[in-house]
Amino acid sequence: MPDRTEKPGLERLNTPERVSERLMADRKVRAVAQAGSYGTEEQWAGSLPTFVAFERGVTETQEETRAGVSVIRYPFEALEDWRDWQAAQQGAPLALLATSRVLYDPTNGFGRIQRMLWNLSESQRAAYRAELLNAADERLQRARTEHTGPGHGAQEQLLALADARDIALNLLYPALLSCLHAWPEFEIRLPHAWRARAGLRYPKAIYHLESLYAFGGEDEARRVLLATRGLGLVEQERRARAAFQAGYYDGAVRYLRDEATRKHRTDLDRWAHLSSARREKLGTLLGVTRAPLGPAALSLAAAMLWAVREGE
Repeated sequence: MPDRTEKPGLERLNTPERVSERLMADRKVRAVAQAGSYGTEEQWAGSLPTFVAFERGVTETQEETRAGVSVIRYPFEALEDWRDWQAAQQGAPLALLATSRVLYDPTNGFGRIQRMLWNLSESQRAAYRAELLNAADERLQRARTEHTGPGHGAQEQLLALADARDIALNLLYPALLSCLHAWPEFEIRLPHAWRARAGLRYPKAIYHLESLYAFGGEDEARRVLLATRGLGLVEQERRARAAFQAGYYDGAVRYLRDEATRKHRTDLDRWAHLSSARREKLGTLLGVTRAPLGPAALSLAAAMLWAVREGE
């Protein structure tokens, strides 16, 4: 008779609890923390269990996701290097390190990094904010040179929008939060988090940020989800659908707009050569009929820069 004994599947072996136990039992792993909302009071159906580990033998950042559990590994040496603020600014995932919950830290290296990040002086935060704003200004100037002016067409309009969103989200939003001595969220619910954290204190900056993404509530989220089909965004669509079903419509839209840009940047470069069907799908994902394009997108990012600088 065939053996009907139930064998443990990948999902049973890869529960968050099992993953954390294996990491902490591994002699090469010198610190482990859990990131994101999974396992907290803010957990929701789309929370992705995420672990951060510092490991001997790892030479560069490694990230893998198996059975719905993500593990991000960093070189062991970074556990020492990132205790220094200047070194951390050069390559550390500051928000991830600051907001993770330490599970295993025998040398207290992770704890020292977190204390350093949460105890930055006002002058250090002001200098950090100035660096982010200067970097944003330089990128805006470069984008204007590359994507606007005579001879530029539809693809440059889209590339300008992509750059404006990236500058706003990854440079200007962290600069804004530095005023509050806070660190950015990195979950799919990001728009809902930035409204809660900064919307009342800095309405102009958040207004400009939201205008770049051209949210449209449930209807727009439904259109964007449908447009993912056939574009190799299966995992992204799954995560965005969980957000949609939970009511985080703008979170789903922001996530898919940015993921579509990340995965299909080359399509933007060759926009005129795409089939009409592919252009239509990507256009819906990016929100090209709703969002500002070209110089208008860059001007909106510049307006956000000004609002962040002025604390508005």
